[in-house]
Amino acid sequence: MRRLLLSCLLALASPVWAAHGYALWGDLKYGPGFSHFDYVNPQAPKGGEIRLVSNLRTSTFDKYNPFTIKGSAPAYLSGLMFESLLIGALDETASGYGLLAEDVAVAPDGMSATFKLRPQARFHNGKPVLAQDVKHSYDTLIGPHVSPAYKTLLADVAGLDVLDDRTVRYRFKQPNRELPLTVGGLPVFSRDWGGGKSFDQVVTDVPIGSGPYKIGPVRFGKDITYLRDPQHWARDLNVRRGSANFDRITVKIYKDNTARLEALKAGEFDLMRFFSAGDWARRVNGRRFDSGELVKGEFKHQLPSGFQSYVLNTRRPLLQDVRVREALGLAMDYEWMNRQLFYNAYQRVNGLFGNTACAASGVPGADELALLEPWRKQVPAGVFGPMALPPRTDGESSLRANLRRAKALLADAGWTVQGGVLKNAQGQAMTLEYLDSSEGGIRTVTPWIRNLEKLGVTLRYRAVDFALYQQRVQTFDFDIVGVGFPGTHNPGQEYADIFGSQAAKTPDSGNYAGVSSPAVDDLIARMVSAKTKAELLPACRALERVITHSHYLIPQWTAGTHRMAYNQRRLAKPDVVPPYFQGEAWAIDTWWSR
Repeated sequence: MRRLLLSCLLALASPVWAAHGYALWGDLKYGPGFSHFDYVNPQAPKGGEIRLVSNLRTSTFDKYNPFTIKGSAPAYLSGLMFESLLIGALDETASGYGLLAEDVAVAPDGMSATFKLRPQARFHNGKPVLAQDVKHSYDTLIGPHVSPAYKTLLADVAGLDVLDDRTVRYRFKQPNRELPLTVGGLPVFSRDWGGGKSFDQVVTDVPIGSGPYKIGPVRFGKDITYLRDPQHWARDLNVRRGSANFDRITVKIYKDNTARLEALKAGEFDLMRFFSAGDWARRVNGRRFDSGELVKGEFKHQLPSGFQSYVLNTRRPLLQDVRVREALGLAMDYEWMNRQLFYNAYQRVNGLFGNTACAASGVPGADELALLEPWRKQVPAGVFGPMALPPRTDGESSLRANLRRAKALLADAGWTVQGGVLKNAQGQAMTLEYLDSSEGGIRTVTPWIRNLEKLGVTLRYRAVDFALYQQRVQTFDFDIVGVGFPGTHNPGQEYADIFGSQAAKTPDSGNYAGVSSPAVDDLIARMVSAKTKAELLPACRALERVITHSHYLIPQWTAGTHRMAYNQRRLAKPDVVPPYFQGEAWAIDTWWSR
């Protein structure tokens, strides 16, 4: 206790670097006193309405609390109603500028970050945002009633100290350049929310945040409307200028994709983002498109490609052998799918860090080998050779050759075809289940199923409603699922939730594959503790090699554009498209009503 007190006193006495924002690796793009972000229109008029559809797979909602585990919250609620100490810019990576906080100060030893709250910051109930509210929010997010991803994300946070009414200091267990951004990006909500109830009992209590919007009219099962607060405390801040322009944001609920598409064509809402290449190429048409009222826009971005994948659950005995997992991936004919199903609209996902400096290529460099060598006996031998690439079926490659290689791998793992069925020495058949809740998923899985049949593998497609799907995924009760993992230019602690050994044992974590590897844990820890890019890049590239060569994931596809259809007679947009925007969130934040 005395040692802890002494360290806190030393931290308080240490000189710090303070600024209007924080950059992970270097200088901030926007200097002190900047007027607005370059990608907004600072003169954008306020008013009007944008009508949207939910961006969530859930068809409706049954709670207003987006942080608890059970239930489904309305689309876009978190971003519209809750604010954080820092806010990122859409034309810059790895940076944060003061929102609730007017100042961020990072200790020279990297062991703490201090935030000073703006005196004008207010919650929706009119009360000031105080340090105790920040502490309450942090304590709640690492508590028992919230998704365990927060606890994993904040594993290296030692605690939060309230220094005075408007100053908080986050203490860290070890230096980590990313942690000031991590804690600075946490949502802050009022201590009054829920009236003192246990947080898991805060269900339909209207959230008390400090964001630019409040909940307005709600028709459960049909729609929810968010109303802009014209007196929002941050309306004139530089980081908010030109944003939150719509008076009303109405999110409509439809039963399925077909109903949504037909409603768009009928003019029932104003903007819809498309994920189906088939819909985009063949079905986004009609009278309103012909008249020019509705238009199709493909907006290029520079976001990381992410690693949308089929995830193989290694908790299942049939999927524990890396040779079996590699064989399953060899049966996927992506090039055929892209031609026949996707209208050549996608590129194949490759690794974890595509479209970023963290992507591995060729053979490992000396700096990567130094990290990998201690784990030589615990990782696949291929890790020390050329970076694994997804199998191809064009050019000099063919599906036939891939299936032959898959058959050899399965035989080496003790699986042979007996009477047309792949069986092991104990006579157990290779029968797997693909769990899905999305409409039309069978269309993209069927070609893979047919190819697996040629190996004697039975892959059954199981479609369930989203509630059951969510429950089974949270408890890891599946063989194979499809997951869209977002990418990042600056990987950190969040990868412990996706691939860390502790997360593999934690229900509702993001470690769907069940990865439990000391080598992976070590590489993630090195990635998190990196003090410079020169330390980060070898760690993330080595991690990518280990995960890719272990074949936990069968990579799917990605696109370099956001496809959105929108009503140009009702909506106007800025001239500048920011490079790091996330789909319709850009429209919600910076577009305006004509």
